[in-house]
Amino acid sequence: MFSPLEQFDVIPLISLWFNNYDLTLFNIFVPLLLINFLFWGLTLLKFYFKLIPYSFQSIFEKIIGFIFSLIKSQIGVEGYIFFPFIFTIFSFVLFANLLSIIPFGIALTSHLIATMWLSLSLCSGIFILGLVYKNLEFLKIFIPKCPLALLPVLIMIELFSYIIRAFSLSIRLTANILAGHTLVNIISVFIVNTLAVNYFFSFIGFIGIFAILLLELGVACLQAYVLTILICIYLKDVLSSEGH
Repeated sequence: MFSPLEQFDVIPLISLWFNNYDLTLFNIFVPLLLINFLFWGLTLLKFYFKLIPYSFQSIFEKIIGFIFSLIKSQIGVEGYIFFPFIFTIFSFVLFANLLSIIPFGIALTSHLIATMWLSLSLCSGIFILGLVYKNLEFLKIFIPKCPLALLPVLIMIELFSYIIRAFSLSIRLTANILAGHTLVNIISVFIVNTLAVNYFFSFIGFIGIFAILLLELGVACLQAYVLTILICIYLKDVLSSEGH
């Protein structure tokens, strides 16, 4: 590996063609398949849940309770209808981030194309949902209370700030995952190079890598939490769009 960014390259694994359609399987699809299997496994585990929860069931129930409390604090009780949607978003981002920490794992959320597609889909869907819920009254969120002379300029600013949400969601997630993994790679290469020079400094480097991996674990959970909170805030505009 000649560059720390090589770990984020999209590499074809299996080349497939069907009726002149390119169906090549790239490495970026691997975490998507693993996440789907994880979700499928969670749906099967519900048949084994008991009245007195065992360890995994207890953890799963705490995560569900955490999502419910998050929805209640950010949206309100009326937001409980969105629980399956918000739980899926939180779980998907969390699983994608955690899979990237595993050795030789692929950081799906470090690819801007993947996170951009996710954020654009989410923000577009929430906007359409607002129109379905509130009709044209939903557009009041773009009309601030201000003097009439400033209204055209401020409406454009509100539109721009609303559109930029999708890009900020994507860039924030990608930048944090990309920076953390790049730092781990740089320090790992440094340790390998110092092994031939001094074992003491290499030992200190291993401690540093362990600390950074713990930090990466925290960042992986935190980014899923932050994205979920932002989605809840955007959904709150749908349920209570009273304008500015």
